Amino acid sequence: MATLEIDLDDRLDFRTGRIVLTGDRISAGDRSWLLSADLRLHHHDQAGVGALDLSNGRELLARWRYSMGRNAAALRFEREFNRLRESLASGRPAPPAVAGACPICQAPLAPDDEDCANCARELHTPPSTWVLLRLWRFARPYKGMLLAGFLLTLAATAATLVPPYLTMPLMDDVLIPFQGGQPLDQEKVLWLLGGLLGAALFAWALGWARTYILALVSERIGADLRTTTYEHLLKLSLEYFGGKRTGDLMARIGSETDRLNVFLSLHLLDFATDVLMIAMTAAILFTIDPWLALVTLAPLPVIVWLIHIVRDKLRTGFEQIDRVWAEVTSVLADTIPGVRVVKAFAQETREAQRFREANRHNLQVNDRLNRIWSLFAPTVGLLTEIGVLVVWAFGIWLITRDQITVGVLTAFLAYISRFYTRLDSMSRIVSHTQKAAAGAKRIFDILDHVSSVPDPVNPRPLPPLSGAIRIANAHFRYGNRPILKGVDLDIRPGEMIGLVGHSGSGKSTLVNLICRFYDVSEGSIRVDGIDLRSVAVADWRKHIGLVLQEPFLFFGTIAENIAYGRPAATQEEIVAAARAAHAHEFILRQPFGYDSIVGERGQSLSGGERQRISIARALLIDPKILILDEATSAVDTETELEIQQALNNLIRGRTTIAIAHRLSTLRRADRLIVMDRGRIVEIGKHDDLMAREGHYWRLYMAQSKQLDEPPPLGVEGAPT
Repeated sequence: MATLEIDLDDRLDFRTGRIVLTGDRISAGDRSWLLSADLRLHHHDQAGVGALDLSNGRELLARWRYSMGRNAAALRFEREFNRLRESLASGRPAPPAVAGACPICQAPLAPDDEDCANCARELHTPPSTWVLLRLWRFARPYKGMLLAGFLLTLAATAATLVPPYLTMPLMDDVLIPFQGGQPLDQEKVLWLLGGLLGAALFAWALGWARTYILALVSERIGADLRTTTYEHLLKLSLEYFGGKRTGDLMARIGSETDRLNVFLSLHLLDFATDVLMIAMTAAILFTIDPWLALVTLAPLPVIVWLIHIVRDKLRTGFEQIDRVWAEVTSVLADTIPGVRVVKAFAQETREAQRFREANRHNLQVNDRLNRIWSLFAPTVGLLTEIGVLVVWAFGIWLITRDQITVGVLTAFLAYISRFYTRLDSMSRIVSHTQKAAAGAKRIFDILDHVSSVPDPVNPRPLPPLSGAIRIANAHFRYGNRPILKGVDLDIRPGEMIGLVGHSGSGKSTLVNLICRFYDVSEGSIRVDGIDLRSVAVADWRKHIGLVLQEPFLFFGTIAENIAYGRPAATQEEIVAAARAAHAHEFILRQPFGYDSIVGERGQSLSGGERQRISIARALLIDPKILILDEATSAVDTETELEIQQALNNLIRGRTTIAIAHRLSTLRRADRLIVMDRGRIVEIGKHDDLMAREGHYWRLYMAQSKQLDEPPPLGVEGAPT
C-alpha cells in the first residue's frame, strides 16, 4: 500500500532502510506489526530530523528517523496508515487514497508528487514569443510616441524605395538613348539626380528622428520594467527569497531588462523596417512586372519554413543560456561578499575552480546553440544569392524577348538587393526575438509571483497601539514540514517575554509570524484585538523594532544606517539614539564621526559596534513592539554588558519579545516561554520554572554544566 525509504538510524548516522505498509501489517526489516484499531503512527520533527513513532497506546513499539528530504514521503505514509487503520476500526472498506495539497498554494498533489506544478511553473514552463506582447502594459503610457515612431518608420522606408524607381527613366530615357546617338537631356538628368539626392536626405532625416524617438521610448519602458520588477520583488515574502539565489535575481533585473531595451530600441525597429520594406518592395515589383516579381519572391517560403524550424530550438536554448549565466553570476554574488571567509580558509583555488566550472557550462550551452545558428544564417544567405541569380537569368530571357527593358531589370536588381538584404536581416531577428522572449519570461515569472503574505484588499487603519499581542491556535508549515503546532499566547502591553528552547523548537518562526514575514497556516495573531492579516504589512511593521543576532548594515555613512527606518530624522535625533544605544563614543572615534563610511555590510566595524548601531536604528523609530533575536550572542562579555545597557534603554515602555540562548540574559523577563517541537510547554518566571524542574530546568542545568566544564585538552583558555 505504501513504502517509506529512511536514511538515519537511532544514533542519527546515515543508514538506509525501508518501512513497508501492506493491507494488514506494517513491516521494517525483520520486524512487523499487525494493523489494529489501537496501533498509532505519529509523525514529528525537530532541528532538521524527522521521526515516525509507532505505538499501541501503552508503549512505544518502534521509532524510525529520517532527514527532512524524506518528510513529504513520510507524511504521505502516515496518511495512508491512518486511512487503513480507520478502515479496520470502522469495519468499512478503506476510502480511496486522497492526494495531498501544496502547502503554498493549496493545489492538490498527486499521490507520488512532491513538487506542486503551479509553484514549479517557473521552472517548467517553456518561454513563448507571445510573452513579448505583455510588454504593452509598460508601453501603453508612451503610445503617442510609439505612433509617431511608426509613422516616421513608414515614411523613412517609403523614402528609401524612391531611388531604385528613378533608375528606370535614368536608364531607359537618358543613358541608353545617349549610347544610341541621341543628345543627352541635361535638364532631365539634373531632375533625376536631384530626386535621388533629395530622397536620400529625406530618408536620413526621417531615420534619425525615428531612431531617436523609439530609443527614448525603449529606455523608458526598460526603466519602468526594472522599477516595477524591483518594487514587486520587495513586496514578496521571505519564502520566495528562500528558494532564489541573489545572482539570479540580479541577472533578471539587470541584464534581462538591458537585453529587452536593446531589442525594443534596435532589433524591433529593424524588424518593423524590414517588414515594411519587404511589403512595399513586393508591391512595387508586382506593379512593374508580375512574372519577374514572382520569381523574386520564390525563396521566401523556404526561408519562412527554416525560421519556423529553428525558432523553438533558439527560444529554449536562449532560456537555458539565461539560467546558466545566472549560475555564473551567483558564484560571484556568493564569493565577493564572503571573500573574507574564502581567504580565511585558503579556498581561493576552490572558488576559482567553481567559477571555471560554471563558465565552462555556460560555454557548452552557447556552443550547442551556436551550432544551430551558424548553419541557419549562411543557409538564408545562400538562398538569397540563388534568388538574385534566378532573377538575372529570367530578366535576361525577358529582355531577349522584348518583354522588359534594361532599365526595368536594373530597377528590379536594385529593389531585390534591398529586398533580400531585408529578408536576410529579418531572418536574423529570430535570434534576438527569442533572446528577448526568454528574458521577458524570466522577468514576468517574478511579476506573476503572488506573495504568500498579501496585503488585504481594503486594509484596516491601525489606531495608536498599546502593544497587546494575542496568538490563538497558531500553526505554521514550511513546505511539508510542520513548525508550529497550536501555539496559544497572550502578551500584555509593555511586558517583556523571553522565548527559550532547543534549536528548531519554533522560537524564530514565532517571531517571524509576529513580524508577518510569514502568515500562519491556521489560527490568528492579533494586536490590540486587530487581526494582522486585516492591516497593511508596511503599516504594521512601522510599529516593530527588530534587533537581529547578525545586524545588517548598508553601504553608507553611520548616520544613514541609524536613520534607515526614519530617513527624515534630524542630526540631533540620530545622536540621541546613538547615545541611548551606547554607540556615541565609538562613533566619535571614527575618522569622520557620523559621516564615516561603514563599508559593505558594515565590515569596517566590529560585531559589537554593528550591534549597537542596529539598536540605535531600532530606538530611532520608537517602536511599540520590540523583537530581540539573539541580540548579544555573538559578542564578548564586556561588549555584551554595554549592549545590555543599551537594550535596557530600548525595552523601557515597550512590549518586548526576546530570544536568547544564554538563559542568564533573560533573568529580567516578566515571563519565560519555553518551546519544544513547535509547542509551548512551560510559561513562568525564572525561579518558578527552576522549581518545577521541567524543560526549562533541564535547559538551564545543561547550559550551566557546559559553562562549568574545563576547556579541551591542549587548548589553553579555550571557551566551551
